[in-house]
Amino acid sequence: MGASTKKGKKIAEKSRRIVKKLIKDKIEGLPPEEVEIIERIVHSTADPEYADITRMSQEFIPTTINALGDLKDILVDVEMVKAGISYDGDIKCYINHPTVIKMAKDKNMTRAAAAMEYAASKDFSGIVVVGNAPTALSKVIKLTEAGMDVKSIIGVPVGFVAAAESKKLLTKTNIPYLITSGPKGGTPVAVAATNALINLTKKWRGGIR
Repeated sequence: MGASTKKGKKIAEKSRRIVKKLIKDKIEGLPPEEVEIIERIVHSTADPEYADITRMSQEFIPTTINALGDLKDILVDVEMVKAGISYDGDIKCYINHPTVIKMAKDKNMTRAAAAMEYAASKDFSGIVVVGNAPTALSKVIKLTEAGMDVKSIIGVPVGFVAAAESKKLLTKTNIPYLITSGPKGGTPVAVAATNALINLTKKWRGGIR
């Protein structure tokens, strides 16, 4: 899972075996693609509880893989998430854009939410990955329902204020989604899920399933 040296690969392989053993009973019966995503999240966080709280809508995996295969843009909420994703397509992050900073101040909203609004104004089309800001997730849900071309959402904001609520709201929409129920989530989860899906896309496009 990202290892490049012989020693690194041995450590990664051992970690994968440990993860599989820890969550074996929790992932039994799930589709192999879903298992691969969950295993990568658990591996990245060293937290087996993610096998219990990670949820995906039925159409999430094929919809996301199709979008990634077409190199659709990825929109993220913060720079840390962008930095961790390995992708051949474009990754957009507008949280530090001058227009977004001004928009947030003028409209009395968070920069994370303003960044989603700015992306919509630029006719964004692709996958949204929210790893930190509940306000970004809530905003992009509203924008998508209003016509923003979002193919799917990885919604894993972290925290005790509005994070769980924003994720619950996502599950009540028709948007293909991956969430982590409750307050847990964050950059490592968002990055792990996205990179797992990118890896799955390469396998599917290579005829390996």
